[in-house]
Amino acid sequence: MAQAQSPSERERELEERIRRLEAENSTQKKQLAEAEEQKKRLAALEAENKKLHSKIDDLKTRLARALATSRTSSKRPSSDIVKPRRAPGASGRKIGAQPGHPQHERPPFALADLDKTLCYKLHACPDCGGPLKESTGVLPSVVQQVEITAVPVKITEHRAGWYWCAHCQKLHCPLPAAVEKSGLCGPLLTAWIAYLKGGCHASFSSIRKFLRDVLGVQLSRGVLAKVVGKVSAALADPWEELRQLLPLAKHLNVDETGHKENGQTFWTWCFRAREYTLFRIAETRGTAVLLETLGADFDGIIGCDYFSSYRCYMGEFGGVLQFCLAHLIREVKFLLELPDAATRAYGERFLQSLRALFGLIHRRRSMTAREFRSALKGQRRAIIRAALKQVPANKAAQNLARRMRKHGASYFRFISTPGLEPTNNLAEQAIRFVVIDRHVTQGTRSEKGRQWCERIWTVLATCQQRGLSAFDFIRTAVQAYFTGAPAPTLLAASP
Repeated sequence: MAQAQSPSERERELEERIRRLEAENSTQKKQLAEAEEQKKRLAALEAENKKLHSKIDDLKTRLARALATSRTSSKRPSSDIVKPRRAPGASGRKIGAQPGHPQHERPPFALADLDKTLCYKLHACPDCGGPLKESTGVLPSVVQQVEITAVPVKITEHRAGWYWCAHCQKLHCPLPAAVEKSGLCGPLLTAWIAYLKGGCHASFSSIRKFLRDVLGVQLSRGVLAKVVGKVSAALADPWEELRQLLPLAKHLNVDETGHKENGQTFWTWCFRAREYTLFRIAETRGTAVLLETLGADFDGIIGCDYFSSYRCYMGEFGGVLQFCLAHLIREVKFLLELPDAATRAYGERFLQSLRALFGLIHRRRSMTAREFRSALKGQRRAIIRAALKQVPANKAAQNLARRMRKHGASYFRFISTPGLEPTNNLAEQAIRFVVIDRHVTQGTRSEKGRQWCERIWTVLATCQQRGLSAFDFIRTAVQAYFTGAPAPTLLAASP
């Protein structure tokens, strides 16, 4: 039988157990505090990690915007300064014409265009000297050669004396007004200089070298500037005629690009109608230019990009717009460059619906007009659904969805308007020449320079559009200006 513990022993045992429990409690508290501290550090690390991931996504988005090209944004092709060089044969095709490509040969000059014809005969074999018999079953070998005369310049001196009228008390000189107005350069040379300056992006220095080295004519830059000024005056009425016709156009494609003048930024506006193209340089890119050029009551349809000036013109004055679908496709393609998977998936769905639309447009010849319009309307509904369904929180995606919700109808007016293009490519193609000229010439220096650019660009673009010779038109306009005859019209019948 166990011996009973004395009260003092039991007390010591209880005290010992209390000390052990207090030690264990202290250890557990310390461990719990450490666990709480680790939990806080983990929460802080998770928050920091989340911030870093958000910052990385933001940097990726900014990098995607910085690296955006004309294929993934509304940037112009000329902004793609550095393009990756494609390796030869990267597409799997050989360099040059592809198998089955039809051969293109230049049509020969007509007999009426020939100045002379030289015939060559052989009287003996060039190898052995033996007699020859001309073959009648083989077509002769023909080489048509174009050449210029050695010095295509004619210098004429116009002399006229002075005559005193005792009745009028005046001196009179019978020098023809056209000769006096043209001065040193005749009409044809004046047209040459204008075409080199406006159509070939040549500087006054380059024109001087050409005239000196090729034609043997020495002209100063000042004389060349005066010649260009005369041509600008000769083109004023044809330009003004088109400007007055713009508010009456049913369809217009409009685009704008920057223009430099003595460090100041102007804007070149391109208005392309079905039969002509007009350029105008303005101090602003705003709605005021549209209002001043087209008026507040313009009842045609403007094809354009999504720039705010056009939307403002539509909102304030009731203008009807056809937004460029090609620009929209590039902006949707940009979504595919972003880091967020949901945004990329949304962009892919949106892009596929747009591609299906253009695939349908390419198949239009296989459908009746009624079938084609019905299919276009169905695809329009599919595009709107893709744009508004499952939109991610990404700002770029939200902006596109908001745009389609508010202005989606203005992307599809071409469906119900015959002759209206779904893209703004016509204006962009017309303005490309201006962009090249800006890079070459570095802009203008005065109002007269702006007027010259407006007029010569309008002539070059409209003549190309109508299949006319721009040089012939310039020459005709110059001749009319020198003789005081009415200026020709750019709306003359195409050849």
